[in-house]
Amino acid sequence: MTEVKQLVKGLADQHGRTMESLLPILQGIVYQEQHISEDAMVEVAKELNISAAQVYGTATFYSFLHTKPLGKYVIRVCKTITCMMHGKNQIISELEGVLKIKLGETSHDGKFTLLETNCLGQCHKGPAMLINDVPYTDLTPEKVRDIIMSYRKKAISAN
Repeated sequence: MTEVKQLVKGLADQHGRTMESLLPILQGIVYQEQHISEDAMVEVAKELNISAAQVYGTATFYSFLHTKPLGKYVIRVCKTITCMMHGKNQIISELEGVLKIKLGETSHDGKFTLLETNCLGQCHKGPAMLINDVPYTDLTPEKVRDIIMSYRKKAISAN
């Protein structure tokens, strides 16, 4: 049994094999693998007895599900009007400069992916971003540099 097949089977055992199980299974794949590969989508379709098109449609609909590999640290910057009014564009410019990537790209070392996302629920503390599951608010360019430096140190110490 392949690793992907084993992962999907384990998630289906945990969440069930109904249509309602599709999203939790896809979330579990992203949690384990950082993205949902075509092979994983096919295995989910087989396990739930649904079409691969249904799996693909769900996997590509939600912004927190990914069908392409992402960096170890996925940075999502809130793109709402409130965050924009509080300096979101400066934050994105700073991140692009520090990481040497543009929105939608992953750094050459595979550590960081920079994305925009809809509301993070932090409008009162904008601009805001999320790195993996950790929210950061009241951002300034200086604060962003410090945050990225701390993640770079984590990446170095993890190696």
